[in-house]
Amino acid sequence: MYRLGRWLSGLTSVTTLLGGCAIVLMMLHITADVILRYLFSAPLPGTITYVANYYMIIATFVPLAYAEKLNAHITVEVVTERLPLRVQYHLAHWLLPLSAAVLILMTIKTWAEAMIKFEINASLVEGGTTIITWPGYFMLPLGLGMLALVMIYKFAIYLTGACSGLVVNDEEQAIAWDVLPEMQEPRGGSHE
Repeated sequence: MYRLGRWLSGLTSVTTLLGGCAIVLMMLHITADVILRYLFSAPLPGTITYVANYYMIIATFVPLAYAEKLNAHITVEVVTERLPLRVQYHLAHWLLPLSAAVLILMTIKTWAEAMIKFEINASLVEGGTTIITWPGYFMLPLGLGMLALVMIYKFAIYLTGACSGLVVNDEEQAIAWDVLPEMQEPRGGSHE
């Protein structure tokens, strides 16, 4: 199980890097568009389309699994914060398969939509330029599917009591401890 967690952790790191690259490319694209628009009156065609259909989608959906890996998703604990920590711990883990089931359904639906867009070669016209948009639709099932995989893995670790390989370096461990210290294993836990 630990090796599977390490592999899954590496995969989430790659998808997070992809999300980070999308943010950098978006900043460069928008900056170039603004400079060209106001200094040379020659804006880059399709900037809004690229930002909305590629950069934002990749930056938003693809890194979701990384946030789950670190327990860094935003939570609202109106009732559960009043429960004992042990109950909170078990409740959080028993909600993982329910959340994963919903995410799997969303992954299937967004995959079907992406395939439809692929088959019709979906595109948008902006400023007289035709820009294909169907590849962006595949980012949603990628991000949602990865998130579901991480949740399923975390639930399997909870059930078996095996050592998780999801948090793979000291920096990520520090981030995880800063987010939810009461939900983590004691520091210095052994690895299989």
